[in-house]
Amino acid sequence: MDSVLKKGNEKKRSLISSESWVVNDERKRRKQEHEVLEQSKYGDGMAWFRGCLIGKGCFGSVFLANLKKPKSRYSSYPPIMAVKSAEVSVSSSIQNEREVLNNLRGCRNVIRCFGEEITTGENGQMVYNLLLEYGSGGTLADLIKKSGQNGLPESDVKRHTRSILHGLRHIHHNGYVHCDLKPENILLIGSSSNGDFTAKIGDLGLAKRAKQSKKSKVVRYQRGTPIYFSPELQTDGVQEAPSDIWAFGCIVLEMFTGKPPWNSNMETNNDESPSIPSSISREGRSFLKSCFSRKACFRWTAEMLLAHPFLEGVGDDDDEEDVKVEELGEVLDINGICSSIMSDDDEMSMLSFSDGLSYFSEDELHCWSEEDVSCFSVEENGTTVPLNEVHQYPFTFSISSGV
Repeated sequence: MDSVLKKGNEKKRSLISSESWVVNDERKRRKQEHEVLEQSKYGDGMAWFRGCLIGKGCFGSVFLANLKKPKSRYSSYPPIMAVKSAEVSVSSSIQNEREVLNNLRGCRNVIRCFGEEITTGENGQMVYNLLLEYGSGGTLADLIKKSGQNGLPESDVKRHTRSILHGLRHIHHNGYVHCDLKPENILLIGSSSNGDFTAKIGDLGLAKRAKQSKKSKVVRYQRGTPIYFSPELQTDGVQEAPSDIWAFGCIVLEMFTGKPPWNSNMETNNDESPSIPSSISREGRSFLKSCFSRKACFRWTAEMLLAHPFLEGVGDDDDEEDVKVEELGEVLDINGICSSIMSDDDEMSMLSFSDGLSYFSEDELHCWSEEDVSCFSVEENGTTVPLNEVHQYPFTFSISSGV
């Protein structure tokens, strides 16, 4: 009797395994068909051809881009890139991201933009493409998930924390607020020198200029992901550099614990700050408290946090001049595209939350987001100066006699 039951169970397991194999095979086949369809929909570039689909969102799709002649000495592109694509008529958010990245060149910890290009799809539609640095190591969210809710080693937390801070300091110094910092938007870029991955801030589609005029604040938008919202953003709709620091603190806490800063059923954090486990080192707890001051005016800046004892002695080369990483010069503009092709109602197309772009990595999804943003700077004595910076200049004047 036992042998009969044993054979029956083995047969049942065999059938289940066979059915699972068929389902997985069918799923892979459909995915391949979908990728081929998407590739033909957007077309190839002048110097690159479109590879596999790695992400898709409301604004468009993201593909790998491979050079047609990767060994050419005249190529200004890396062999592999990521390309964000959408039809020109609905590409304003991607174009806005390009504008932001164009103004943030020169930092090794902000994702690099290699240019933009118009391609033609199979049906003759014009497609806007943004060529970006490819994160071969996935995202910080992937790395945290692999820890199995145990968190990362403190040495890794320190290394990634320092890298993200360098990028955030650069963003704030140039007059921008990221508005959607979260582990999914931190890309891990492979290093050819030591094989390690460097954390870089990506997805600046929601970024905005800091300290906008009072007129522009008549209508307030909550940009980003709710669980990373700062207290002042939730209560007053204020989203400036300190809001990024709050979200950054949530990222650091998530690296330590392997878990989100709030429970999944808790969407708001108006009345309290994220809980900091006592298992974290004293310096780590102090660092996090500096990020989680409920009053924005008392929250530490990126510059101050880089000098915190928690990061003392961290072996990082980011103190070198970041401008050296931009050896390619200005961002390539293959087709001479300008912002004039954006629609007139871009301002009204702002979204309250993330567009939900996802990178496909086997069965996992990594969120990207897009948002309309405008920016500009002025030339001053041969130097580009963000509009929100305050400068003081000496001047003289004379008073006429008899006054």
